[in-house]
Amino acid sequence: MKALVVGSGGREHALAWVLLKSKGIEQVFCSPGNGGTATMNNCENLPLAVDDFAGIARSVKELNIELVVIGPEVPLSLGIVDFLRERDIPVFGPTKAGAQIEASKSWAKEIMTQANVPTAKSATFEDVQSAKEYIQVVGAPIVIKADGLAAGKGVIVAMTLAEAISAVDQLLTDDSGKLVIEEYLTGAEVSVLAVTDSKTIRPLIPAQDHKRIGEGDTGKNTGGMGAYSPVPLVTDKLMTRIEREVLQPTLKVLKQHNIDYRGVLYAGLMITPEGEPKVIEFNCRFGDPETQVVLPLLDTPLDEIILACVQQKLEQLPPIEYKAGSAVCVVAASGGYPDAYQKGKAISGISAAEAKGAIIFHAGTKLESDLLTSGGRVLGVTAISDNFNKAIAIAYDAVESIQFEDMYYRQDIGHKYRQ
Repeated sequence: MKALVVGSGGREHALAWVLLKSKGIEQVFCSPGNGGTATMNNCENLPLAVDDFAGIARSVKELNIELVVIGPEVPLSLGIVDFLRERDIPVFGPTKAGAQIEASKSWAKEIMTQANVPTAKSATFEDVQSAKEYIQVVGAPIVIKADGLAAGKGVIVAMTLAEAISAVDQLLTDDSGKLVIEEYLTGAEVSVLAVTDSKTIRPLIPAQDHKRIGEGDTGKNTGGMGAYSPVPLVTDKLMTRIEREVLQPTLKVLKQHNIDYRGVLYAGLMITPEGEPKVIEFNCRFGDPETQVVLPLLDTPLDEIILACVQQKLEQLPPIEYKAGSAVCVVAASGGYPDAYQKGKAISGISAAEAKGAIIFHAGTKLESDLLTSGGRVLGVTAISDNFNKAIAIAYDAVESIQFEDMYYRQDIGHKYRQ
């Protein structure tokens, strides 16, 4: 079978890499892909933007592609699944209606309320003055979120009133239209990526992302500076609670809204000091960089999981199995990210890093005469080991082999969770 992965980041490189390890997949195309997917065996980049729905559909027919996997949230929110389904193209991902779970935080809050899902108290605002008045009443710390898509950077955790007021001015713009203001939750963040065929839902092993740019979880939010999986904090008992209290009720309400959701439902959770799971946000796709640690641990072929969702046969799929051990991913980013950064920097040391046992997933790269940087998050360096501490050591040893001008990475990914 030939498959197409839509997208160009580290998540999409990981999807292509894992799919090619499935016996049922002979070739993978990526649109538009990146410098890493361009050099993989049995993988070919297609020069198609993620919102070129007609071009993607045309290529699927011309190349006899039998499965399309959508990586990023933007084409999902624009309705790529609806477009492809109308043309009888098998596609993994929620419809435009389902993608609202990420594309509109206020809509997601309404779904959570209807499903009685545990989450932070919140209020939605469309004008600056009302938002600021609310903040003055409830005080800080408090969390300010742009309602729409913001590539993981539309959230400001304000520790003071002044920061909160500034966040309103920054995030409530003519483009966003709405703000969601939430209570500040404490605890440990956990990502649970679940796959669903709209009838059955199954969580994958949990991961923990490191969203802040600075070590010790300080500084601005990013798209994610590293991750590891599994998460010792999430016991079997807690995972059962997450399924019963979060995933299943949410899917039930989506069905009540006549939403045919075949794809990933990603629950970003806060596990409170009391051990209670509370939803921070939902996403409508595989996480990035969580995908780079969760999928390499799969023993069950990824194509079987995806096809079971697309064909609405997930209930019939045997229990999903994993390799023993842990995976750790360290993101190498461009200096200045998540603010302004330069592109076009030559990258070296990939082969040396791979020789140290790491898997290098490209995120913001392009292949010209040389391999160059083309984004804020450039590479995801993933290591797998039967020992969590050893996986961390392998990842950092590999990162040190890679060079590009102004390269930056956090040096504490997974460190405070060492076993």
